[in-house]
Amino acid sequence: MSLFLCLAMILVAYLIGSLPTALIYSLKFHRQDIREIGDGNMGARNTKRAYGFEAGAAVALIDIAKGALVVWGTGLADLPLGWQIAAAAAVILGHDFPIFAGFKGGQGLAATTGVLFGFFPWQTLLGFLVYLVLFLLLRNADIAAGAGMGLIVLLQMLGSQPVALIVFSVCALLFIPFKKWLDRSRVETIRLS
Repeated sequence: MSLFLCLAMILVAYLIGSLPTALIYSLKFHRQDIREIGDGNMGARNTKRAYGFEAGAAVALIDIAKGALVVWGTGLADLPLGWQIAAAAAVILGHDFPIFAGFKGGQGLAATTGVLFGFFPWQTLLGFLVYLVLFLLLRNADIAAGAGMGLIVLLQMLGSQPVALIVFSVCALLFIPFKKWLDRSRVETIRLS
């Protein structure tokens, strides 16, 4: 496997992640910039709050698909595991810091879910079911997502997955609340200035 191909796949992964699904949706169908609505986040949750469940679900599914397609694509290209992980990280970073939207993107939950689904389909489906049940019971997306994602990692550990993939999954999941904190800090700085 050539170094050029591996680096090209990482660049393509970042560009795929950078496609600003929520922004494209809000501009095309509502002639509004999603970054100026609600909490200003360019993700599925803010889209749902602004335009309804169907819009949020559509944006989430596309963002999930971006992550899964990158993982499947690097697998089909037979990239070594380390390069697959690097491409998976690139698609998440593209979603969170998209070059096509001034590096101000979503918080990465949907893109991370897609990446995890690409690597661990049935574990991710079980995690999603836990998320869904808890969300319907508690109406708290953060708690539901934390429990669902935690289950995915636990199932990876029990399934004797490669340590590199488990470490990557934990880091990717921990990056979600970090990005959320980063976005809040940025908004508060803008308000104070």
